[in-house]
Amino acid sequence: MQRYLETINTKTSPKTWHESFPIALGDQQSPININTSQAKYDPSLKPLSIHYDPSTAKSILNNGHAFNVEFDDSEDKSVLRGGPVEGTYRLKQFHFHWGSCDGHGSEHTIDGVDYEAELHLVHWNTKYASFGEAVRQCDGLAVVGVFLRVGDAKPGLQKVVDVLGQISTKGKETTFTDYDPSGLLPKSLDFWTYQGSLTTPPLLQCVTWIVLKEPINVSSQQISKLRGLYFNDENDDPCHMVDNYRPTQPQKGREVRASFK
Repeated sequence: MQRYLETINTKTSPKTWHESFPIALGDQQSPININTSQAKYDPSLKPLSIHYDPSTAKSILNNGHAFNVEFDDSEDKSVLRGGPVEGTYRLKQFHFHWGSCDGHGSEHTIDGVDYEAELHLVHWNTKYASFGEAVRQCDGLAVVGVFLRVGDAKPGLQKVVDVLGQISTKGKETTFTDYDPSGLLPKSLDFWTYQGSLTTPPLLQCVTWIVLKEPINVSSQQISKLRGLYFNDENDDPCHMVDNYRPTQPQKGREVRASFK
């Protein structure tokens, strides 16, 4: 379960995932379209508290669907607290979803509009013994979603894209240390929140989603580096890693709350 993204067969469409994972048709699937006129301001939501320790970064991996930057989560060093969650959630990994052309590629949409890409910072609830146990609980994960749009280069992203050439194909992994992912966050931590799921198999409904309102700017060159990765193994026919996002799913009556008016 630790590297749950490895369960995906990239030759299949998200439209057929329900055949192997019936939960794909569940009542709390992600991503969703966030209708801002229907999102409810909730003054009881606490400010987000996010602290990342660069010493916890350890590796970067091409898993055949995206790439993960993975962290040492054995201690409370890189953590999320506050917002819609109780207790402490440790950072496990982050990854991105992106499209094949500018203007499309985020998983969540805002009033039907998507962005070039979306960053997911995955944290697990330390009231459980491990990440593997947490993903089986309805409050197991807290995932911070950050939208990417093309503009000026993002300095905090450059160290990541500079190493992607070393993990160009599925299964490639290399050491990646001394990295602070807070450099990927926008200035404002205003957010929408709702209960949802992983957006890749096994699609478990274990996620408190925290979708930040403010996007970050990245350069077209930085986005191109993401699109330069490959879904395939080193010895297979090349297939560029693009459009690795799941379409929005029915909201099915779920409430979306906002931390801001």
